Amino acid sequence: MPQILKMRNRLFFAFLVASLLPLCATAQMGGNYIYNFLNFNQSSRIAGLGGTLIAVYDEDPSLLIENPSLIGKRHHTSLLLNATDYFSNAAYGSALYSHTFKKAGSFAFSMQFVNFGKFSMTDESGTEMGYFHAGDYAATVGWGRQLDSNFTIGANLKLIYSGYESYQSFGIAADVAASYVNQKKRLALSLMIKNLGSPIVNYVPGQFEKIPFDIQLAFSQKFKFLPVRYHISLHSLYKWNMAYVGTNDPLLEYNVMTDEPVYPSKVVQFFDNMFRHVTVGIEIIPVKYLSIQFAYNHNCHQEMKIPQKRTFAGFSYGFTVDIKSIRIGFSRAHYATGAVPNFLNFSVNIDTLSKMSQSKKNRKLERIN
Repeated sequence: MPQILKMRNRLFFAFLVASLLPLCATAQMGGNYIYNFLNFNQSSRIAGLGGTLIAVYDEDPSLLIENPSLIGKRHHTSLLLNATDYFSNAAYGSALYSHTFKKAGSFAFSMQFVNFGKFSMTDESGTEMGYFHAGDYAATVGWGRQLDSNFTIGANLKLIYSGYESYQSFGIAADVAASYVNQKKRLALSLMIKNLGSPIVNYVPGQFEKIPFDIQLAFSQKFKFLPVRYHISLHSLYKWNMAYVGTNDPLLEYNVMTDEPVYPSKVVQFFDNMFRHVTVGIEIIPVKYLSIQFAYNHNCHQEMKIPQKRTFAGFSYGFTVDIKSIRIGFSRAHYATGAVPNFLNFSVNIDTLSKMSQSKKNRKLERIN
């Protein structure tokens, strides 16, 4: 009987993935998107590991917004606050609470916002007419379930609002994810189809706009005899070409004699495109309560580099401290020269902290008696 249940769960997992993959064919490739804030990192740990999907089966609630298949009982009563000092006067953040219900399962409820700041409103001649604000908001309900000792599934449902001066938009989107975890081999694998949906009310009536759809795959494994976990993440799997093509490339070189464009070889273009889909990172865990992260995102590096000099574009790093159910994370990501946002997380497990406090009181009473 256990073998039958195990096979049933695995077949369900395969069916879930197979049934969603045809949706990839309808996804638009390239172009511009609205609601790009849905791709902003809400976890300092994820930002420190390259900014794309990661697969780690532990108690960190900051992973739940971006990977709902990790939502589980171990996060029950976890409260999370995120804040990011973004570019210029812009800032964004989020809050999350996770709860497990006996019959309904494990959920994560979150709110995220982006405040782009205050802008001057002018007429055609440049005369100031006042000020306006711009911002994006999303309310998310995430659900996760463990199928057996190895497989978990999860989904996010997002309600989206965006307002720029008098332009407003409402939308709905969903993430669907599945994870495989092998604790004996200390490895985890996650597949996620991200931002399935569309705007319901457009900024301009009658003008359809796309949201930032993506397919991501993440793998992680901790070495047996080293306090190190490595991460490999693949993103934008629904399309191959990630680079600017032809004369659209702003970094394209020209022959000084003929003024003709000089294109990279086919081999160079192939490997550049391939590695643009890849993010690699490592976590160093010298002690149980400390994690130090480093990562490299090749696509970010290629998009943000300056040909005239070397930069740290695409590199990120951070740390997470976990002491007595209180977790603090900080990281920095280098996007371009002078554009290095700071990511800060604070989380606490209310139930665990309450039990620890009660246990401490009981020990004091025992000593008094």
